Amino acid sequence: MISDLLKQEMILAMGCTEPAACALAGAKAAELLDGRPVKIEIYTTRDILKNAMGVHIPGFDKKGVKAAVCLGIAVADVSEGLDILSTVSPVQKQYASGLNPDLELIQSNLPLYIKVVLSNEKHSSVAVISGSHTSFSHIEKDGVVLKDKAVDSIGHKIDPDQVEKLTLSDIVTYSKNMPKEIEILLEKAIDVNMKIAEQSLNEEYGLSVGKTLMKELPPYPKTLQDAYNLGAALAAGGSDARMAGCQLPVMINSGSGNQGMTLSIPIAVVAKYLKKSQRDTAQALCIAELVGLMLSAKKGRLSAQCGAFTAAIGTGCGLAFLQGGTKKVMERVVDNMIGNLTGIVCDGAKMTCALKIYSCLQSAFLSIKLAFAGLSPDAECGIIGNDMENSVDNLSYITHDGMEQVDKNILDIMLNKEKCASK
Repeated sequence: MISDLLKQEMILAMGCTEPAACALAGAKAAELLDGRPVKIEIYTTRDILKNAMGVHIPGFDKKGVKAAVCLGIAVADVSEGLDILSTVSPVQKQYASGLNPDLELIQSNLPLYIKVVLSNEKHSSVAVISGSHTSFSHIEKDGVVLKDKAVDSIGHKIDPDQVEKLTLSDIVTYSKNMPKEIEILLEKAIDVNMKIAEQSLNEEYGLSVGKTLMKELPPYPKTLQDAYNLGAALAAGGSDARMAGCQLPVMINSGSGNQGMTLSIPIAVVAKYLKKSQRDTAQALCIAELVGLMLSAKKGRLSAQCGAFTAAIGTGCGLAFLQGGTKKVMERVVDNMIGNLTGIVCDGAKMTCALKIYSCLQSAFLSIKLAFAGLSPDAECGIIGNDMENSVDNLSYITHDGMEQVDKNILDIMLNKEKCASK
């Protein structure tokens, strides 16, 4: 089950994954429609709208759900999955620019929900993605339902309860004994994600968080702290580039490229500094990826809680393992992180994600240092539980029950700004 989980979650994506998912929904609807659409209707949730609103689409001069769906309609081919935005030709971009869809915000128990309805004089089609970024849950052609399945909050074929129930012991045991094909997949994640991180140093992307930080760092780390700082700067740089529409793919985690980079880049940098073998590096990254997936399954993929935060918890566990830390050390890392940054909000995918990635990773590094010193908060400290699992449950409770209104307020602010700007 764990190998299948990693293979279906660690996939390539061009551009931010919410616009890519919107493009996929548009592409599937266009695949099904005979002829070109005359009417385009889009129905989606606040979290999709929030995450697609401020992020650049690679090679396109428009942002948002509408733009992404229109690009997908122009491509009309879902074979590339979340890498769909890498396939758009200049002619298709021109066609997409001329489309004029209607967009309606809907209520759904699934934060990740995108429905595209296309029609012309004689034909119609419907495509729904829900639960996860590539999960088609409903498909119609000319009123005939071709596919209709119930989808849970995590989507995908793997039972989400199994992912949520993964324990740190399960994760460490699997990572130490993972098959060669998974080791190769993890090495690919490092190679792919390091390329966009390195590219971020060549141009001015977004806030240039990574590039700015790199100016103060030695080209080669001389201390472990140097390696930590370099890893955090490069991860932030990767986000700078990705959020600005850099046309390089990223290996994702939990449907997020930013989370994928947060997990893989620091581990690659620190492993190189420590002169670790490929196998040791892959084992550390495997722990990080699986902790990230487990936490995302518990908190939900799209929520008011920043995904870079939960990803950085995974990074902290992977780095602790890489440095010889026991399961107990990793548990302390988790408690330290939850005691520090719980509540850091997600206000959509955009240039400031790089800031949050850097901050979350620096918190992870502090958490590791404390953990190796035998230090972590106890159950008398706020939301910290009697054990790590209880702390994670409390984090999940806060995200689901405590931050629902926060999520609504964030989108209200973003939509009001958009209205003011359009006047």
